[in-house]
Amino acid sequence: MQALFITFEGGEGTGKSTQIKRLGERLSAAGHTLVVTREPGGTPEAEAVRRLLVNGDVTRWTAKSEALLNYAAREQHLEQVIRPALAREETVLCDRFMDSTRAYQGYAGGCAPAFIDALEQAVVGPTRPRLTLIFDLDPVVGLERARTRGDALSEDRYERKGLSFHRKLRDGFL
Repeated sequence: MQALFITFEGGEGTGKSTQIKRLGERLSAAGHTLVVTREPGGTPEAEAVRRLLVNGDVTRWTAKSEALLNYAAREQHLEQVIRPALAREETVLCDRFMDSTRAYQGYAGGCAPAFIDALEQAVVGPTRPRLTLIFDLDPVVGLERARTRGDALSEDRYERKGLSFHRKLRDGFL
């Protein structure tokens, strides 16, 4: 069985986590060995970076700083989780990956595309998803869903960036 690397992308509250769980159940039932992970996160080091990114004041970081932090976490994640799983021919389902950096820090945040291109080339290199699923939802609905989930109080920095940011974000993913 050939290894699959599938990423799930989209704005806040679009249902990525729900769909990863559903696809994971189906693939597992079909005999795939799975690694289900997320970004930023997936390793203890990357989870520490995640806490820096998703908590605190919305003006805490510039878009460029956020991109650097995301790529620091991504490097650890790729080296410790994703690439080893793919080498073992396991299926990797990842909640967010490089497209989120392009949409959040690039398109919505204003970070230069050439800067993100350079980070992507240096860190991701040839390790690309075989399939990327982008979940689309009106940001008003998505933000309301995000407010009602269990981690909304502790990981809400991006949700608090405002509707204008989330509309740009949606445009970036589309």
